[in-house]
Amino acid sequence: MHLCTLQSEPRTRTEEKQMHIQPNQTLIVGGTGKTGRRVTQRFQARGLPVRVAARSVAPGFDWADPSSWPALLSQVHAVYLAYHPDLALPEAADQISAFSKLALESGVRRIVLLSGRGEKGAQASEQGVRNSGAAFTILRAAWFCQNFSEGHLLEPVQRGQIRLPAANVAEPFVDAEDIADVAFAALTEDAHTGVTYELTGPRLLTFAEAAAEIARAAEREVTYVPLSSERYRAELAAQFPAEIAQFLTELFQEVLDGRNAYLGDGVQRALGRRPRDFSDYARTAAASGVWSQ
Repeated sequence: MHLCTLQSEPRTRTEEKQMHIQPNQTLIVGGTGKTGRRVTQRFQARGLPVRVAARSVAPGFDWADPSSWPALLSQVHAVYLAYHPDLALPEAADQISAFSKLALESGVRRIVLLSGRGEKGAQASEQGVRNSGAAFTILRAAWFCQNFSEGHLLEPVQRGQIRLPAANVAEPFVDAEDIADVAFAALTEDAHTGVTYELTGPRLLTFAEAAAEIARAAEREVTYVPLSSERYRAELAAQFPAEIAQFLTELFQEVLDGRNAYLGDGVQRALGRRPRDFSDYARTAAASGVWSQ
């Protein structure tokens, strides 16, 4: 949605874009997470006003505490929504809907939602954004490559063994850098309004193949061990509360049953280029030393 002002002489395209962004901030909800941190960096690198919302950043943001929302939405024009820990949680849809409505009432005109592929809960949350009245873009992302280097699979990789209930299912792993590039474009350009993008990498890999790519890049042994759902739940229960173990097991059963074993064209449509390949991600991560610990 353009900001309309009276003008006495034509502006350049650069000036028009600055007028569209500068008067208000963009709020990054989940701004310390894998994608939110990268989206924030893109705004900062261009000197554009941005505000981070997260539990660890003052003033704190809490999805379960609506009283923490209004202060962060003041003077905000656009919002990037990344819901923690996952949109599959039963309370996510109601919270996303309530936040989106409050955002519009507070003056927000654009919402970009990070969603998931093949998740019924995620699709319910998408509807709350669609119905909010704000201009919106939906980013349905595949499994992040960065889960192996920044997320819950980092320690298993460091130990040399990835254990998941994924059998031989293939996944089009997507680089979080690509997600951030698409999110930044959607937050700053009108061309993406009303669009749902399926964000994936350029090829399908099984978890065994992904482990082999990591092993090759890191020059160390990393293997994949397929588990039954029951075995996986039992292993999680030794580390997390029973309800978390149950939730994660059910989520993986849902999204790792083969329903997402196809490529999306979202990165190409949004950015006009191919998505980054998993091997490029693996080489970059290995060079950082994260898997050498």
